[in-house]
Amino acid sequence: MNWSVALDPLLSWPLLAAILAPLALIAGAGLWFRQRGAYLRLAALAAFALALLNPVLLDEEREALKSVVAVVVDRSQSQDIGDRKAQTDAALAGLKERIARFKQFDVRVVEAGKSGAAEERTETRLFSALNGALRDVPPSRVAGAVMITDGEVHDVPAGRSELNAPLHALITGQEGEKDRRVRFDKAPRFGLVGKPLDMTYRVIATDGQTGPVEVRVSVNGQQVAVERAFIGQEMPLQVTIPTAGRNIVELAIPKEDGELTDVNNRTIALVDGIRENLRVLLVSGEPHAGERTWRNLLKSDASVDLVHFTILRPPEKQDGTPINELSLIAFPVRELFVEKINEFDLIIFDRYQHRDVLPTLYYDYITEYVEKGGALLIAAGPEYGGQASIARTPLMGALPGMPTGEVIDKSFYPRLTDLGQRHPVTRGLEGSELNPPRWGRWFRTIGIDRPEGEVVMKGADDRPLLVLDRKGEGRVGMLLSDQGWLWARGFEGGGPYVQLYRRIAHWLMKEPELEEERLTTEGRGMTLEVRRQTMSEDPGSARIITPSGKALTIKLQKSEPGIFSGSVEVSEIGLYQVASGDLTALAHVGPVNAPEFGDVVSTENILKPAAEATGGSVRRVAAGTGGDVTLPSIVPIRDQAEAAGRDWIGLRTTNDSVLKAVSRVPLFGGFLGLGLLLLAMGSMWYREGR
Repeated sequence: MNWSVALDPLLSWPLLAAILAPLALIAGAGLWFRQRGAYLRLAALAAFALALLNPVLLDEEREALKSVVAVVVDRSQSQDIGDRKAQTDAALAGLKERIARFKQFDVRVVEAGKSGAAEERTETRLFSALNGALRDVPPSRVAGAVMITDGEVHDVPAGRSELNAPLHALITGQEGEKDRRVRFDKAPRFGLVGKPLDMTYRVIATDGQTGPVEVRVSVNGQQVAVERAFIGQEMPLQVTIPTAGRNIVELAIPKEDGELTDVNNRTIALVDGIRENLRVLLVSGEPHAGERTWRNLLKSDASVDLVHFTILRPPEKQDGTPINELSLIAFPVRELFVEKINEFDLIIFDRYQHRDVLPTLYYDYITEYVEKGGALLIAAGPEYGGQASIARTPLMGALPGMPTGEVIDKSFYPRLTDLGQRHPVTRGLEGSELNPPRWGRWFRTIGIDRPEGEVVMKGADDRPLLVLDRKGEGRVGMLLSDQGWLWARGFEGGGPYVQLYRRIAHWLMKEPELEEERLTTEGRGMTLEVRRQTMSEDPGSARIITPSGKALTIKLQKSEPGIFSGSVEVSEIGLYQVASGDLTALAHVGPVNAPEFGDVVSTENILKPAAEATGGSVRRVAAGTGGDVTLPSIVPIRDQAEAAGRDWIGLRTTNDSVLKAVSRVPLFGGFLGLGLLLLAMGSMWYREGR
């Protein structure tokens, strides 16, 4: 019960002042001039004033409010190291039990770093979680906060914390932990394919250790070198970027005896490989309507350096014109096909026929160039089936099909074969999904016999139209029609010649995105996505190895012809290894080299300044190995009192309460008030009448 006195005037305050002020002046004047009955007059005035002011005795029924205690539990991945998780669980259970003994405390438990997007899990952000837990609590009701963590917190306020109550930290982990880690100091984001890339790295030890250590260097999962590094020193590293697109450069050091964990003994750098301009040699033979189609397409590609020659005057042509009057450039045969042939990524023969421009021996050089990794494309016309066909030269060993001598002049719609619907060169060509396809017709097909490799497009009478083949380490393509220019000119609506021609050229030059068998994987948030490009009907499941070594399996589902995909939600940040069939791939989920895995040694030093600024404390809870913990006692304290001792921590209590009900008892009302007022007035009149 809370008793108090309040005034409930019968009239408004201005009206009371207008009535009582003149009477007070009269009473005061009587006292000043010592008139008879002045004191009784003053008493009567006081009784009259009390009657108007109406004093009331209040009895308030209040319910005391509880002070709020925020318990922030660190559930980040570094808490999974060693016995920290067991210590955390034991500390949380013990702390809740101790606080529950005091009815004046309300406990709010919030876990940080347990779930959420990858961006939210890169750091241990306990103060953000603390502010969220107390956002709706008035400062006067905050009893304090307790953090259960390994001490590696990344959002400690630079100045004074917003918390106006004691902050205590219970540190998991063992004192004197030892750990080593490796990190990149300088890692460029981009590098030229096939060229050395300069990087630097550093090996760090927490116990002041020095000396050499072996560092394994891997690129895209393949070990390329073993470096000798000195702990604490910045070390140079040079790697060669093997492919265009995303490349993963990984450094790894062996785990030392007694080391806390090897989770940070690996580090990666993501390097986007950029190919230097591809060099293409285009040799046009017989002039025809589509002669410039290939040239215009390749010249429009900023990633291609094109060298183009057109054979306008074969050596056997004799018309009496003096050589010095010809404005033609001599074809540099030896320079192109002997001295610099290996500098070209692709050679295209566009309706070319053997007319002694190239010595027969040079066709052997071209065949050797293909077998050693080069690329050759034959854009065939009627001359391919004639007596001067390049198929009748030593180049035949590199060709995927020999001519039958037939030239089928017949209109047809180029169509994809069953194989072509899955092949990355022709898969999903715009307009191919309809029957007939939504593009213009062609009118000529060159016949070949027993084609090798993969027939991905068919022409008139279902004859091969586009054949792709591998020869040794190189690749050969053969387009058995010279009618592609009809699409370029928009005949009957045209067709996707740019898409088709560019894919053919880039497949021949081994563009990774156009490989028939390819496995790619990528992390999006905390989801690992797997994509398998294959010519088979069912590639089976994909096998995944997590950063901690756990094995997962996901079923790949067909998303389109030749494409199978799958995804899985993961909980760990780090490097994942994915395998499907004979193919392997790497993917990093979450931010690269996140601070969460930088320094994993438990420490009291990070939180100590913030805790001591609030009067709180930082102490370890580990009582040995396993999940045994030693917890301090809980002591309720008043505001401004000391909040920590050797074996106890204090939590502030509040004086805030909620008003439930009020009882009112008038002190100058009813017959009592009337009697007192009449007594005062009568006494005044009696005294003045004598």
